[in-house]
Amino acid sequence: MKKIVLAVFLFLFSLQSSSNKAFAQEVPVNQNYQAVVTEILEQKITGEKEMGQMWQKLELVVTSKGEKIGQKVVAQNLDPRLEYQVGDKLMIYQADAETFLIADQIRTDALLILFIIFIALVLIISKWRGIGSLLGMAVSFVVIIYFILPKIAGGENPILIAILGSLIIIPATFYPSHGINRKTTIAVISTILALITTGLLANFFISLAKLSGLASEEAGFLQAMYPDLINMQGLLLAGIIIGVLGVLDDVTVSQASIVEQLKGANQELRATEIFQRAMQVGHDHISSMVNTLVLVYAGASLPLLLLFNDAAKPFTELINHEIIADEIVRTLVGSIGLILAVPISTFLAALFVEGKDHVANKHHH
Repeated sequence: MKKIVLAVFLFLFSLQSSSNKAFAQEVPVNQNYQAVVTEILEQKITGEKEMGQMWQKLELVVTSKGEKIGQKVVAQNLDPRLEYQVGDKLMIYQADAETFLIADQIRTDALLILFIIFIALVLIISKWRGIGSLLGMAVSFVVIIYFILPKIAGGENPILIAILGSLIIIPATFYPSHGINRKTTIAVISTILALITTGLLANFFISLAKLSGLASEEAGFLQAMYPDLINMQGLLLAGIIIGVLGVLDDVTVSQASIVEQLKGANQELRATEIFQRAMQVGHDHISSMVNTLVLVYAGASLPLLLLFNDAAKPFTELINHEIIADEIVRTLVGSIGLILAVPISTFLAALFVEGKDHVANKHHH
């Protein structure tokens, strides 16, 4: 579950980064300012009563460093969905010599508080092991932000970059989180094998279902910003690979650990029996994690599902929409990769402890 939390955090950060980049392209950087609302100068409902829209004129004090810090400015709120209050922190931009407009609210404080709570809980509950997990999280963060995203934006093959990034992330996150030992090494090998299988499956079914990778609004923006530079179908596959990587950690490490515990409890157990007993636990693991995957994807797509829920169309027609088919392929391929990871990691772990047992018996004799 910690990887899912990390994915959510990275998702929030990527949204903020994307928004800032798009905003920076819209107006010069030196005309963007952070400010706080000090007074509501004017507020009224425009248009008809039933369909009225909010309009505000606000006085703000610029808080971002620069020549305008501390200066009072007047800005208009042209977004009818929002009503700002005194004390709200906003991002504003200078449209011309005298006109300031509101770009968005500043959410940095809320995200920082949430992140501090997350770190504190990890350290309090996991103690020293939590430090390793946080180090692994930092590595994932750096690889995604400073390697995967720039390379893909620069026109590199998204699939190749996602695989290379994953090969860096897997050992760099597993070993600090779980220690340098046999269990972690087995988990690393199992995760790589399961990830390769998932990538091959995703590639096949993306082609079979004829998914273009352009179904989402974000993909459309990317295509407009970087025409013919980014392979959108490859980007869809890269997203599936990185997404499933987050849940493979829990499965592979758990199964390798179960095998070690079984062997430690009874040295007489052979590899076949260990495999069978560990797979009994693996069945429960599969059931819970597949359900988790489905709920995570469903939760992320809830607004979209609600839109289609009201459509008077048969189910078979709805799932043919590419934006729905994308999520179905993503969920099912991720689930298949997760399911395969259980027998792969259990088999390798059982094989390894059996081999070690034979070596120990040779030395004993």
